[in-house]
Amino acid sequence: MAGEPTRAAAPALAGRTIVVTRPAHQATELADLIRAAGGNAIVFPVLEILDAEDLKPLMSVIDRLDDFDFAVFISPNAVNKAMNLIQARRRLPEKLRVAAIGKGSARALREFGISEVIAPGKRMDSEALLELPELEDVAGKRVVIFRGDGGRELLGDTLMARGATLEYAECYRRARPALDPAPLMRAWARNEIDAITVTSSEGLRNLYDMVGKLGQQWLKKTPLFVPHERIAETARDLGLACVVLTAPGDAGLVQGLARWFANPDSGQSKR
Repeated sequence: MAGEPTRAAAPALAGRTIVVTRPAHQATELADLIRAAGGNAIVFPVLEILDAEDLKPLMSVIDRLDDFDFAVFISPNAVNKAMNLIQARRRLPEKLRVAAIGKGSARALREFGISEVIAPGKRMDSEALLELPELEDVAGKRVVIFRGDGGRELLGDTLMARGATLEYAECYRRARPALDPAPLMRAWARNEIDAITVTSSEGLRNLYDMVGKLGQQWLKKTPLFVPHERIAETARDLGLACVVLTAPGDAGLVQGLARWFANPDSGQSKR
């Protein structure tokens, strides 16, 4: 009827409970975005970021930064761990060019006062960084990659194949948290979990192990939202039935959640 007030649309995630599995110190932004969209966020960290066991090799690299042409930061954790040590010890050399895998790492570098960062604009992975023209002609250049323990070798191997001299600087290590899964299991048993977000393949494998055989059965039936195809492949290898690939970053995850719950039969699920 004319003159009746328009009923406001319900928030995109109203009544939905979403599990956030980011490390505890990185979970707040995603949890807040979920709550802002009307949802309920359960924070269940599946990775813990710890200092490297031996900082001497990293400190040696920091003292020799003048020898390098490029410094590449793999993740926001690499930025925070390395830059705090660097700034406590010295200034970055003016000639050193700084690169980052994605927007999150570039944003973290800007928070340390580094405004000129080579970073891909859309995808957030080694492949996207390697496509940038600044990293195509690196023959004879010296490159240091700040990263956690282990990890993919694609970036370093490709840069060496292009003629660069490479050194890794491991500035943190990842561990599986000693976290009690019982509260999460009880929420699953009450059918209160609507979706799970996971932002790394290692984190997904940790989650799979942490919830045990019963939790694994629930996990396989719960919609899983991931921001990268590699994580989706890991999920399919583990037998998860409903995997939704979203845009990168926390905002991309929340947008994917909102679209899927508005139309869960839209074909976004990858089975």
